[in-house]
Amino acid sequence: MSIHGVSRRTLLKAGAAGLASTALPLGAIRSAQAADVIVGAVYVGPRDDFGWNQAHAVAMEILKGVDNVEVIEEENVPETDAVSKSMESMINLDGANLILATSFGYYNPFVIDLAKKYPDVQFRHAAPLWNAETDPKNAGSYFCYLNQAHYVDGVAAGLSTKTNKIGFVAAKPIPTVLSNINSVLLGARTVNPEATVQVIFTGEWSMPVREAEAANALADAGCDVLTCHVDGPKVVIETAEARGVKSCGHNASQAPLAPNGFITGAEYKWETIYTMYADLLAAGEELPNFVAGGYHNDMVRNTPYGAGATPEAVKAADAAIEALKAEEPIYVGPLKDNKGNVVIDKTYDNYDPFLDGMNYLLEGVSGSIT
Repeated sequence: MSIHGVSRRTLLKAGAAGLASTALPLGAIRSAQAADVIVGAVYVGPRDDFGWNQAHAVAMEILKGVDNVEVIEEENVPETDAVSKSMESMINLDGANLILATSFGYYNPFVIDLAKKYPDVQFRHAAPLWNAETDPKNAGSYFCYLNQAHYVDGVAAGLSTKTNKIGFVAAKPIPTVLSNINSVLLGARTVNPEATVQVIFTGEWSMPVREAEAANALADAGCDVLTCHVDGPKVVIETAEARGVKSCGHNASQAPLAPNGFITGAEYKWETIYTMYADLLAAGEELPNFVAGGYHNDMVRNTPYGAGATPEAVKAADAAIEALKAEEPIYVGPLKDNKGNVVIDKTYDNYDPFLDGMNYLLEGVSGSIT
């Protein structure tokens, strides 16, 4: 499978090349170029949601500290023509020359239409949707493979659970979510072959009531470590803490929400991409249309360990991180799904396009995607 006719490996190489071009210190490039970099960032929710939006906002705070870069932000912008108005205002009133549209539904038609209208402005969207054949050349996509950090979560959780039951609250059974669930299982089983994962799907990206119900149900079922893939993990992590079970986070740091039980969490490192974009703009160079990666090119991270992490878990998780930086594979076949079918017949590179089409839960995961 490829992303709109361009192989994922090709895109990763292109992204790595873009990062390599920014090996000079930020100030070195900007001292030689007087061009202003004005970045407009649009969020679908609050910037302090302890989740998806906060992950981007944290990166924006880092970008604000870079010389010659100005950042304009707007939060709680719905996936309607409201986002077009927000982005256009950033261009016309603030002079933005780079728009970062951070929600899935912003792309088509809103980003595409504005990119056509403003060919001198760069637009980048946080999902692998850019189409090389049909979309404007001043638009593009960026994406991070967070399943690698969830694999590390699994390693730590596998050594932190006493019941061998890890609970996972998930929004929808799409490939990205399924990859995160399966990666938690595979990470856990590298250190604890008896570990299992139990998953409950809420059906929505943000549904706090259902998330709390799912977290409580998993705790009632004996899961003593909870993790999740929802937009705002706050409810899941707080519920775990209230129930006296440990937790691993998602998207951004939720460590303050669980001072007793937090282990670690899977975080995006968007600032790697955002500072690269700013460097290239300041140098008058073209931005790559697609950037993607994981641990090997510094695009994901794990939250610093909390009180819930045992010394043994920390040591094993650190070793897993180093292995991922060296691009050691997560999916080592053959592997069966939880219905007994062989779904991974061999070992796959962490960025192999085959993994983009994941539509199953592995053996060891309790739950159904139908």
